[in-house]
Amino acid sequence: MPDSLNSLKPALLMLALMTVLTGVAYPLLVTGVAQGLFPQQANGSQIEKDGKVVGSALIGQPFSDPGYFWGRPSATGPVPYNAGASSGSNLGPTNPALADAVRARIAVLHAADPGNTAPIPVDLVTTSASGLDPHISPAAADYQVARVARARGMDAGAVAALVARYTEDRQFGVLGEPRVNVLQLNLALDTAVKGPSPASP
Repeated sequence: MPDSLNSLKPALLMLALMTVLTGVAYPLLVTGVAQGLFPQQANGSQIEKDGKVVGSALIGQPFSDPGYFWGRPSATGPVPYNAGASSGSNLGPTNPALADAVRARIAVLHAADPGNTAPIPVDLVTTSASGLDPHISPAAADYQVARVARARGMDAGAVAALVARYTEDRQFGVLGEPRVNVLQLNLALDTAVKGPSPASP
């Protein structure tokens, strides 16, 4: 019995030591470094407007007013862009339900801007794997410029200039594709608007 206790004592000491190191010290160190070097990212890349948090640069939001740029569709449930239930539709390219969903989204875009005969960029009618994509392609933003400008009483050139300003390049110049953060662009529109503004997000 004493031998068993002697064997148990180092095991318990190691358990306590590792609990303190990996369960307390290491998380505190990582949190401190993150808050010191990358406070914006460590706190969820939050976006503020008038001192109030209105969203995150990493999570999309639904926009349906014609005076705003619309983001990529979301398939999360029970509501779109549900950050607690990130998911895609998991519909294959030959699934009739996917074709029906794409046709319905195309119809909505045409109804909002009937005079626009340009090809619709694919990211405006298909969901991402996460359902939370906060970005659209520059082509998807350009497709919406005329509608947004008309709804806000703005010059289309001024709206296009905002799109160009908020277009992010590939990370490190090589990773990913150029993209536009929809929430940041829409907030910039609210600041720059000259005519009647739609409701803020």
